[in-house]
Amino acid sequence: MGSPGHTANPEEVHRKAAYHHGDLREALLAATHRLVTEKGPEHFTLADACRLAGVSTAAPYRHFRDREEVLGEITARGFEELERRMRAAKDAHPRGEIAAISAMGQAYVAFAREEPAVFRLMFGRRPEKLSTERVQAAGQGAFGTLLEEVEAFQRARGLARDVMDTAVPLWTFVHGAASLMIDGDYEKVAPETDIGRMIDDATRQLLHFA
Repeated sequence: MGSPGHTANPEEVHRKAAYHHGDLREALLAATHRLVTEKGPEHFTLADACRLAGVSTAAPYRHFRDREEVLGEITARGFEELERRMRAAKDAHPRGEIAAISAMGQAYVAFAREEPAVFRLMFGRRPEKLSTERVQAAGQGAFGTLLEEVEAFQRARGLARDVMDTAVPLWTFVHGAASLMIDGDYEKVAPETDIGRMIDDATRQLLHFA
């Protein structure tokens, strides 16, 4: 019980309530996402996440083995969100059409623009401990969305080419564009670049050779 006249900090009350109701895992992941976004994964510590979530430094070990497992979950969720956005983008167009595949590329770049730190965590150099089955499955799910749409495109046109031979160049181009964008390279070298139009043009050109 607080002393007479003491007013509890609403944020502190909220954190304690979340902890009490078993939301510790999600609170820690939310704190981790915020810290990764603000500082980058290389500067993330579990201690900082605990302070932000308002829990003890021993609390994370009820749900996670170590720092790498927490970052691995953020990585997996990043891929799942990327897949969700890509699917939503393609579903706004007829199945197997060039517009659907281009829209997926646009969604990919938009995700990188909005979540650059998470994007770097997903694809950057990181400890092998982050390459868990969960992370790999989430990554394959995102890439699998592209494979499905390219397969539909080729099937509709009676094309017998290996789907990977078409999908990999598409992914390589879009991923490269996203990486150059968040690193500020377009601003330095070609500030007038219209990335959206470039992706649309490249998608049509690459699919033309499918």
